[in-house]
Amino acid sequence: MTRISGEGELVRIFLGEGDRYHGKPLYEAIVLLAREMGLAGATVLRGVEGFGADSVVHTARILRLSEDLPMVIEVVEMPERIEPFVARVEAMLDEVNCGGLITLERARIIRYQPEKR
Repeated sequence: MTRISGEGELVRIFLGEGDRYHGKPLYEAIVLLAREMGLAGATVLRGVEGFGADSVVHTARILRLSEDLPMVIEVVEMPERIEPFVARVEAMLDEVNCGGLITLERARIIRYQPEKR
């Protein structure tokens, strides 16, 4: 992998921890897709509380512990590489008939370089 910098895009995919894709967590399937497509990287963040289009609050508070916490997957990459990835993710979301939100914004990449080994 080479160093990249300049104008990129940040895609964020919001979904639930309980969403599944072919028997595995959907967030895991999306990260594997990003890797398969040779993207620079992907990060999954677990939210402690949130709600989506259904207005149901999911929380990690002990008295109302949810098994479907909010999950956010972030990917920063060059625009020409993000577009086909987003199309594949949308197809995955449609296939499993789950909700979700995908956002896209410009990102100025200051540094992306693998570790020196």
